[in-house]
Amino acid sequence: MLLFDGFSNLCLANAVEPLRAANMLSRRALYSWRFLGMAPGTVLSSSGLPVQPGALSGHEGGDYLFVMPSYGHRQHDTADARRLLRRAAPRYATLAGLDTGSWLLAAAGLLDGYRATSHWDILSALAESFPEVEVTDDRFVMDGCRASCGGATTTLELMLELIERHHGATLALEVAALFMFGERDPRIDPGRLIPRHRTVKAAAALMRRHVEEPLTIGEIARGVGVGQRTLEAAFRAHAGQSPSRLYRGIRLAEARRRLEQTCESVSEIASRCGYGDPTAMARAFKTEFGSAPTAIRRAALNADRVITGS
Repeated sequence: MLLFDGFSNLCLANAVEPLRAANMLSRRALYSWRFLGMAPGTVLSSSGLPVQPGALSGHEGGDYLFVMPSYGHRQHDTADARRLLRRAAPRYATLAGLDTGSWLLAAAGLLDGYRATSHWDILSALAESFPEVEVTDDRFVMDGCRASCGGATTTLELMLELIERHHGATLALEVAALFMFGERDPRIDPGRLIPRHRTVKAAAALMRRHVEEPLTIGEIARGVGVGQRTLEAAFRAHAGQSPSRLYRGIRLAEARRRLEQTCESVSEIASRCGYGDPTAMARAFKTEFGSAPTAIRRAALNADRVITGS
């Protein structure tokens, strides 16, 4: 994550929190990240949050370099910045411009021949200043080894897309549901047609809101403004599974979180995750995770003892 003075806290959070959530939900270190600057020294966000990053020139490289200037992108567009970005580019498999980051990549000649987007405030100027770049008004763009998005909110959409490409639709939907991303109020323009993938994200967000008292799939469908058959078809097309399967996974993931992070009894956790019968939850839990709830609780307690030395 290449940060510049004036970077947006919201943009940064929307970039790294989905990755953290993917690690948490999968119980694996799927992602790791570093904060970098153009030079050593503290970088301040637009609201004054200080970050002490490493230097871009000394970083060994990685799968992605996310360029995040946010505010003041023209001031950051210097001859030295262009030179450092061009030198660093071969060390990264993909370059991504977040918010106004596309401007710096384009200025360094790193978006020539690629499709790209940016914050809507600078789209026209970006197109006029860099005619070699195919500028679009899409919310985010993936074009080969280049990526870009239009702002802080669309950064979350881009990261969810990357998680889906790397690790499948199910994990991306679970991450989206954790942040309640994609939910919409069906009372607002209820007749409006929305793409299948947005229907699925909206359904997953609604499921996350109703863990303790689960809705039927028909109720979920009505909640996102479609019929049950339409919802099931959307899930098959986008997620490769049924809505019931995803709903069960969301509820069991919440059960596991409570087992690991709270002192609630297994019976209470079962109730809070929509299971009237703790035995039924235990069976579903073992099928999902390969271990009984009591074994997960024991492992969490043992890990705490190791950390605290008790």
